[in-house]
Amino acid sequence: MDLHRTGAFSPMDYGGDAKEEKAGQTMEERLDSGLDSLKEEEYQAVAAELTLLRVDCPPALACKPPAEPQEWTAQRTEDGDTLLHLAIIHEAKDCIRNMIDSLRNTHFLNTKNDQRQTPLHLAVITDQPDVCERLLVAGCDSTLVDDSGDSALHIACRRGSLACFSVITQNCQSEQLKTVMASCNYQGQNCLHLASVHGFLSLVESLVALGADINAQEQCNGRSALHLAVDQQNLSLVRLLLHSGADPNHLTYGGHSPFHLTYGRQNDDIRKELYLLTNPDLRELPDSESEDSEEEEEEQSDDEVGYDDIQWNGH
Repeated sequence: MDLHRTGAFSPMDYGGDAKEEKAGQTMEERLDSGLDSLKEEEYQAVAAELTLLRVDCPPALACKPPAEPQEWTAQRTEDGDTLLHLAIIHEAKDCIRNMIDSLRNTHFLNTKNDQRQTPLHLAVITDQPDVCERLLVAGCDSTLVDDSGDSALHIACRRGSLACFSVITQNCQSEQLKTVMASCNYQGQNCLHLASVHGFLSLVESLVALGADINAQEQCNGRSALHLAVDQQNLSLVRLLLHSGADPNHLTYGGHSPFHLTYGRQNDDIRKELYLLTNPDLRELPDSESEDSEEEEEEQSDDEVGYDDIQWNGH
């Protein structure tokens, strides 16, 4: 509309008050949808056109939810991380919640990156027990392992994360939990071994209470949790394991009892704890293989062995 032509304003009306009034009108015009300025006949015509453009859904599709956009689930970084991995790493709680709630299958929740870490692994590493619980309730698999053979529970035991440990153990089925606790990583250690090596007494006590085998052996050399406690010179852990039923006469693959590992160590209290509980036959160190081999070499040097089965040019 030409304001000069209608006479609404004259060239002398552009004072301070006029400017404010014009600014107010301009803002109202920007917020106006245009319907208020239409005449009644024009409004009815627009309403009729909108009615004709309306499309009614068939009854069969009326109650069907709209298809979920899944394009974002296929996106990966150069390290193989999904958007859910990244959200957990950066502790973006709202994004994590929206991603988990928007999915209806567990395949994406169990996706592994290039280090074979699932979102549950990263939730434990970043110490987010609330995210662990949300993932487990949504149906993620707690038995999956990373490129070190560690499950999420292994990582919780290594890091001493009692909160994540509690969430995982409380949201696992009984048989599944036993499988996870008994499984060894690629270093041959199970959850009890890891908790013992790092001296987390509360985790050791919880694992034993949940049914972990207290005398389970490492796959590399056959040490039990009690052997590891002696290695670490952890008197409190030695006493806890003995009180919980650890076998003081359990032998490694090399035939060593926990008491044998006290030789050359400075903690006499651990030696005293184990001495009376250890079988007298298992208190002395076994003969080493090196000594036996030295004796055999000395015997062979005294009596030279002759060979009569060597032939040279037919002789």
